Amino acid sequence: MTNSTTPCPCGSQQDFEQCCRPLLMGEKLATTAQALMRSRYSAFVTGNVDHLINTLHPAKRQPQDEALLTETLKNTRWLGLKIRTLEQGLEGDERGSVEFVATWAEAGESGFLHERSRFLKQDGHWYYVDGTLYNTDGKTIDKPGRSDPCG
Repeated sequence: MTNSTTPCPCGSQQDFEQCCRPLLMGEKLATTAQALMRSRYSAFVTGNVDHLINTLHPAKRQPQDEALLTETLKNTRWLGLKIRTLEQGLEGDERGSVEFVATWAEAGESGFLHERSRFLKQDGHWYYVDGTLYNTDGKTIDKPGRSDPCG
């Protein structure tokens, strides 16, 4: 009998059971900003809204987060994650940033999300705070507000 493994959606080249699953299930805390970034991406892929909300900085949470995330996850298929750069965010740090590009498909269209995400560590927990978005030319763009149209 062979032991099958499932690659982690985060692109780490590790098995999902050993990589992001323990973080998504709340069995383990992310030890670095990059680990949290990867687990949040995996949460988007697997539809784990609770993990996305629980790892969002408490000061950034909004009452409509669950409904918005649930709707987004219904319609978007995440296709891949590439980490581009890291600044701080190691085990002994209290802040860090992770620049990444994530590809997606939705309603016959595809595209990418290029963001430099900011993370803070409080009471031993890493949290996503916010991010700066980049366009195809690598220039920053304003992030749409919660009520603004995406396009």
